[in-house]
Amino acid sequence: MKKIGFLSFGHWSPSPHSQTRSAADALLQSIDLAVAAEELGADGAYFRVHHFARQLASPFPLLAAAGAKTSRIEIGTAVIDMRYENPLYMAEDAGAADLIAGGRLQLGISRGSPEQVIDGWRYFGFRPAEGETDSDMARHSAEILLDVLRGEGFARPNPRPMFPNPPGLLRLEPHSEGLRDRIWWGAGSNATAVWAAEKGMNLQSSTLKDDEDGRPFHVQQAEQIRKYREAWKAAGHAREPRISVSRSIFALTDDRDRAYFGHGNQEDDQVGFIDEKTRAIFGRSYAAEPGLLVKQLAQDEGIAEADTLLLTVPNQLGVEYNAHVIEAILTQVAPALGWR
Repeated sequence: MKKIGFLSFGHWSPSPHSQTRSAADALLQSIDLAVAAEELGADGAYFRVHHFARQLASPFPLLAAAGAKTSRIEIGTAVIDMRYENPLYMAEDAGAADLIAGGRLQLGISRGSPEQVIDGWRYFGFRPAEGETDSDMARHSAEILLDVLRGEGFARPNPRPMFPNPPGLLRLEPHSEGLRDRIWWGAGSNATAVWAAEKGMNLQSSTLKDDEDGRPFHVQQAEQIRKYREAWKAAGHAREPRISVSRSIFALTDDRDRAYFGHGNQEDDQVGFIDEKTRAIFGRSYAAEPGLLVKQLAQDEGIAEADTLLLTVPNQLGVEYNAHVIEAILTQVAPALGWR
């Protein structure tokens, strides 16, 4: 049985064709969509983080608000770019948001993707140490985050504090028990998936990855997931990991669906370069009548290997239409694939 949630990039645009014309619209509609998705029976509401863009950026106020407005659905990210994060401050924000949500936070983190500006993390006050890359910096910050989320004391207390301290070294507060096991790493390659397994993080695999052998995207993604599972088992972790994949999937059930997505423009994988050195493969989108969708998705090896499916949604089409998109998948496609 798979979990199915949505993933929103939270775009906004002043265009008259957009129903999400401001940052306030993007944030408030994100909360409303999380509430609607929970009412429809979806399992997760996930949000992407981009800096210097007309998209969702600072995740924790949104996660806390969505957590306060809902009661069951998982609230998460896919992903937070760790090149921009102070991991200790992030641990405090994450602990607070998770407590507000009652332990439902699922935090996807990663090295991030190419951004709107050159080396944007430098404007946030971060730069790699001597001999490191920005990817090294992101992984180092992730390791610090994982360490402090264990909830063990590490800071020497002031002998004359303003308020009484518990005995021993102090930890960051607020601490949310169990959050450490709900950290996911967004892996763009087989190697980083293996590294995530070794570190005890869950795995998020999106709609693109490094093109490592020229095979179709979903086949390469399935191989990535198998390598992750092998590394997890070899590391000897006590719990079972979770693995999500993202897809753009639209069931064509009415004239709106067919007008928006019924043109068959993205039925093949695409290959390109996300930077000067990295050849990437982008997975296809799915848009078809529900019966045909079931057959197509049953052949997707990446989906078959994962336990969680995140549906990327066109948030600028508004909450009502996106709720319709989610409901169509949950009611007319997912049950035939074994969901519940």
